[in-house]
Amino acid sequence: MMDDLFTVFCGDCSYKGGKQCGSVFMFFTYPFSCINNALAIGFNILLLFMLLLNSIHKPSPALLQTPSWVHGILPSQIFSSIFNGGLGMVYFIYGICSLVENLRKGQTILPLHQWLVPLFQGFTWFLLSFIVSLCGKQLTKAFLRLCSVTASLYAGILCFSSLLAVSAGKQTSVSIVLDILLLPGAILLLFCTYKVYKYKETDDAIGSAALYAPLNGQANGSGKTNLDSNVNPYAEAGFISKMLFWWLNPLVRKGKEKTLEEEDIPRLCELDRVETCYTHFMEQLNRHKQSNSSTPPSILWTIIFCHWKDLLISGIFALLKIITLSAGPLLLNAFVQVAEGKEVFKYEGYVLVISLFISKCIESLSQRHWYFRSRIIGLQVRSVLSAAIYRKQLRLSNAAKMTHSAGNIMNYVTVDAYRVGEFPYWFHQTWTTGLQLCIALVILFRAVGLATFAALVVIVLTVLCNSPLAKLQNRFQTKLMAAQDERLNACSEALVNMKVLKLYAWENSFKDVIERLRAEEYVWLSAVQMRKAYNIILSWSSPVLVSAATFGACYFLGIPLDASNVFTFIATIRLLQNPVRAVPDVIGVVIQAKVSLERIVKFLEAPELQNENIRQKYEAEESRHSLSIKSANISWEENPSKLTLRNINLVVKPGEKVAICGEVGSGKSTLLAAVLGEVPLIGGTIQVYGKIAYVSQVAWIQTGTIQENILFGSAMYKQRYQEVLEKCSLVKDLEMLPFGDLTEIGERGVNLSGGQKQRIQLARALYQDADIYLLDDPFSAVDAHTAMSLFNEYVMGALLGKAVLLVTHQVDFLPAFDSVLLMSDGEILHGAPYYQLLASTQEFQDLVNAHKDTAGSGRLAEITSLQRGKITSRDIKTTYTEKQFKATPRDQLIKQEERETGDTGPNPYIQYLSQNKGLLYFTIASLGHVIFAVGQVSQNSWMAANVQNPHVGKLLLIVVYLVIGCGSTFFLLFRSFFIVVLSIQSSKSIFSQLLNSLFHAPMSFYDSTPLGRILSRVSSDLSIVDLDVPFSLISTVGSTTNAFASLGTLAVVTWQVLFVSIPVIYVALRLQKYYLASAKELMRINGTTKSFVANHLAESTAGVMTIRAFEDEGRFLAKNFDVIDRNASPFFHNFAANEWLIQRLELLSATVLSSSALAMVLLPPRTFGSGFVGMALSYGLSLNISLINSIQNQCTLANYIISVERLNQYMHIPSEAPEVIEENQPPPSWPSVGKVEIHDLKIRYRPDTPLVLSGVSCTFEGGHKIGIVGRTGSGKTTLIGSLFRLVEPADGKIIIDNLDISMIGLHDLRSRIGIIPQDPTLFNGTLRYNLDPLSQYTDKEIWEVLRKCQLQESVQEKEKGLDALVIEDGSNWSMGQRQLFCLGRVLLRRSRILVLDEATASIDTATDSILQKIIRTEFADCTVITVAHRIPTVMDCTKVLTMTDGKIVEYDEPTTLMKREGSLFGQLVKEYWSHFHSANQH
Repeated sequence: MMDDLFTVFCGDCSYKGGKQCGSVFMFFTYPFSCINNALAIGFNILLLFMLLLNSIHKPSPALLQTPSWVHGILPSQIFSSIFNGGLGMVYFIYGICSLVENLRKGQTILPLHQWLVPLFQGFTWFLLSFIVSLCGKQLTKAFLRLCSVTASLYAGILCFSSLLAVSAGKQTSVSIVLDILLLPGAILLLFCTYKVYKYKETDDAIGSAALYAPLNGQANGSGKTNLDSNVNPYAEAGFISKMLFWWLNPLVRKGKEKTLEEEDIPRLCELDRVETCYTHFMEQLNRHKQSNSSTPPSILWTIIFCHWKDLLISGIFALLKIITLSAGPLLLNAFVQVAEGKEVFKYEGYVLVISLFISKCIESLSQRHWYFRSRIIGLQVRSVLSAAIYRKQLRLSNAAKMTHSAGNIMNYVTVDAYRVGEFPYWFHQTWTTGLQLCIALVILFRAVGLATFAALVVIVLTVLCNSPLAKLQNRFQTKLMAAQDERLNACSEALVNMKVLKLYAWENSFKDVIERLRAEEYVWLSAVQMRKAYNIILSWSSPVLVSAATFGACYFLGIPLDASNVFTFIATIRLLQNPVRAVPDVIGVVIQAKVSLERIVKFLEAPELQNENIRQKYEAEESRHSLSIKSANISWEENPSKLTLRNINLVVKPGEKVAICGEVGSGKSTLLAAVLGEVPLIGGTIQVYGKIAYVSQVAWIQTGTIQENILFGSAMYKQRYQEVLEKCSLVKDLEMLPFGDLTEIGERGVNLSGGQKQRIQLARALYQDADIYLLDDPFSAVDAHTAMSLFNEYVMGALLGKAVLLVTHQVDFLPAFDSVLLMSDGEILHGAPYYQLLASTQEFQDLVNAHKDTAGSGRLAEITSLQRGKITSRDIKTTYTEKQFKATPRDQLIKQEERETGDTGPNPYIQYLSQNKGLLYFTIASLGHVIFAVGQVSQNSWMAANVQNPHVGKLLLIVVYLVIGCGSTFFLLFRSFFIVVLSIQSSKSIFSQLLNSLFHAPMSFYDSTPLGRILSRVSSDLSIVDLDVPFSLISTVGSTTNAFASLGTLAVVTWQVLFVSIPVIYVALRLQKYYLASAKELMRINGTTKSFVANHLAESTAGVMTIRAFEDEGRFLAKNFDVIDRNASPFFHNFAANEWLIQRLELLSATVLSSSALAMVLLPPRTFGSGFVGMALSYGLSLNISLINSIQNQCTLANYIISVERLNQYMHIPSEAPEVIEENQPPPSWPSVGKVEIHDLKIRYRPDTPLVLSGVSCTFEGGHKIGIVGRTGSGKTTLIGSLFRLVEPADGKIIIDNLDISMIGLHDLRSRIGIIPQDPTLFNGTLRYNLDPLSQYTDKEIWEVLRKCQLQESVQEKEKGLDALVIEDGSNWSMGQRQLFCLGRVLLRRSRILVLDEATASIDTATDSILQKIIRTEFADCTVITVAHRIPTVMDCTKVLTMTDGKIVEYDEPTTLMKREGSLFGQLVKEYWSHFHSANQH
């Protein structure tokens, strides 16, 4: 029995001199002896068994805790894997060659040892090299050593016996050379084993030390917590678990059981987190900078260098996939031979079936891990670029901001970084398509000989035709991205300033501007989509053209056509179809990535602020100065001929308090910016000693709680925190809020008054306990009482011993300061203590006298002389805490971002296709593709039925085949053209509805919706709908049609396969449903977390000056890392789930194909015609690809359609009242009198909140000047908002000139009332556009208004005059100048009713005095409603309305109120006087 076994194994073999190799043969030293061959197989089985055991055993987590710097694969490991892997592959190929040789010569597979041993050896050694060399960190110490020692022992024995055989018999062979090379390979494995284990020991030591190290970021308050307990299982998964994606099973199962939430999704492992990737990226970038300092380092090459090992590994998988895929047509050729009864050996059919199944399984594994690893690289690249862009915008210079606006930066992160992140997924397609083409040409040459060159010519022509299209697409894509930037900038600006647009009734004008920019974007979008359509037509028709050329060449060259070579050709072409059809996508992705990367690189190379030398590190006792400025010349434009500040000299000592005053535009805020290092220093020196705290003129408030805004990343110390609240007069405000200091503040502090926002800024600065305080006019937004309290308690009390620079227009405070700087036209005119400056400087006397004239004029002087009494601090505190408001807990203002949950079915698809006849266009395009697919099946059926038919001539066979092919290709034109039409029409309709919805949304929507949520929709979601959804739709239809065609062909030819395919289809559908439950939620969560990234970026861009002032860039970068990782995690698990599904579906389709092949083998020979066997298998081989493409496209489309869902959420926002009500339009002269009657007005901001105005009733007579005063938060601004119907009343009404304003259109109302809002706003564009966006006035009228507003000289200094540019937020004009421009707008409009909401808060008293006179003159017969904190501003009013807690306390003439006992207005006047005189007494 044993001898028979050895005969089967060894055959009729002999050893030296004819001695037989039997079971008792003991010549171990001979490498080719049967016993040695048997031992070789035994050793290989042992090694495979050990690897299997280890893959099932879960490795210890302790061994996986490696720090980021050892996560990379070492060069020695790479070399070991390449050497040993190559050795294994050569063994494997040698075994296959030996088997083929046996079959060719003797038509038998015996003896087994000649091919089985090298095959076994090759497979085992390849697997061993990969696992030990590259995955050593995930194996246990014992296994790693046992495995490598066993392999080395085995290699040593083989090497020794082979060397002995060479030296004894002087004979060599391929097998002996390979056996000798095994020993160096085994030594490399041993080296890797001990190297890897050494690192593990280091890791353990580091891990132990890390237990006692403080958490990163804890000290500086980043609040980073240890959330690593929920890290995704991929990091710890075994080899088989990774290969088959078993590690994802728990998440997919959870997604089926419940709706996934963000907390259910595991965090990324450390290697994939942005902090690790960004650190590695920066290390490589800095290394390149140091090695070649003359040229800037290439961002692209740095990215490639960071990821070259991962790219190499994914490339190996890609290569393996191409090799196994190319084996398909060869196996088909062998099957056709078997079907024709030409078996080479017995049971050849079964061997072919097994080979087919194995090759398909290997193809599936390799392709899935190629894509999965490429996606991980893309994710890491995207995260790194997002982080790099964020860090760059924290350091961006002012000159660079001119070319890279906030909208641009948002686009770089939400669109460009994502486009570049998509590229690694397609990277290997750029070369695998070429390789596949070359292999295919070799197979074709074997099948049809010289006719292959005809195919080659067509392929080359196709590529050449693609080349100019690719160049055009590159140009059009660049133009499209630029147009997108323009449109997004305009959208961003309009959305940020929506309140101002509504107040001025300018929504339509700005909407028209955005629509014009969008129309330009459509031009380039159409161009890009049409080029894409041309590419698709070219690539889809190329197989037909290749067939035409090849079969035509066969006819003319006389090459015979039979089932074997025809269907080998067709199968090869069908396998090539998908990579060739992917060429347009690859070209598109490459071009998009190239354009996006160029834009990002241009931004990353933009100049940065150079302020490192300004702040000096020191010990407090070492420095005699807090601030020293010597002969500084400063220019925002970095131009010595256009200096903003000239010859500045200033020394501030610790504890010294310096006030800065001067007229509007004199350079006060610029001086503070220079101290912060925000303005380029042209000459001189600025040195700052100590920590700075900065309070900006426009309050910057983060979305979050009040407590978070005050702490600003610092640790909470209760006592100090409480003291800060008291010093900043915030205690009462917090008592009024529903959640106290844990109340969520809306974006930009929308649910706080101007004064509350400013005091939170002051509290933030005070809590930091800095050495130098820079305060930019913080008291302009608060009432006189609060200003006095803040000045005494905050500036003179809490900041005692601190250096303070305070910019102020309030002269009252100046006597208390150690020094007062008077600025004019960019220079410090004088600097001295108050009384010295007053005695010596005429300009300063004019400034103070202007204030005294206003403060002491008329009735104010008369009444206060009677009532002047001293208000003590205790009185103020009593007044301050008189009334407390207790609110019941309610929902926070900022809601969780809404998202759809569960399976929304066809709704989002219907929403998309119902736009602008979309369903019609889509139906025509789909029918075009179905006809094309039917034509292809008919074409191949004709060939299968008649290729062996003697009655059909070769010419007829080829002509009919080509006519059907060309006819079906014609329908591709319909498909491509109508999908482009669908794309443009649907985009137009969706954008139009979205824009209308956003512009007609009530202000309550903007108050409770962070800007990032809206911007992520109008940028990235809209980009997906524009570019990706339409082509994804038709690709899904196309690939699904092709999959059904392949399956149908198989079923028709071998109906027996239905017994397998029907259950398989059922299982596939169940799997897809199982997958989609998790995948849809993952994609939705990906969308909502993307909003966090956009929101954090928008917020940081707005407050970058404050962030830099507090030197808090590190904490904000850490927060950015966190939001990027939060967004990356659902994306990672989404594409992993995609691969999880596709791998299982591929294995099912491999089962169907193998079952079909088995049916052909089991049934008697010639049951099927060889032509139909070839046709069935050619479709069967591409079934795998067709089915996977179908599912993949469906999954991609399901992901893309989430963007339609998200856009749809904002396309149907409940609208404000109509702009115009035709039947209730007011007459053109309305309002002619300007009488305003308010009847029992009650207002609440949301249905579930308390009343903000509680039954307000009063009448403003036409032509009267009404002053509205009250403490901060008393409801003044809300009352003004109700006049413009920014908030609709809960009850009551407002009547203007006998017309109920709730009965007319909003545009009619708002366009007839003039307003200067609390926050002065300028827009991108020219000065003329900012004053007159509707182009209603002449240049003469505009210049006249500028003269009246004291702006004529400033504008004339600009080269372009009225066409001078205003950059984003008007930041190239001072705050006071911006407020004057807003005054200019109302002077142009000349409304009968004018509202001034803190209109002169940011301008100096002298200018204020002049402007009040202008308003009194220009609007003498108009109703002027003034909200003011400066009491003198309202003293000339006809009547004063005093408010507190949303109610009118008193309403009468100022003189009457001040004489009245217990009058709140009288109390405010007394406080003002007290504040004025107490400042003088300091």
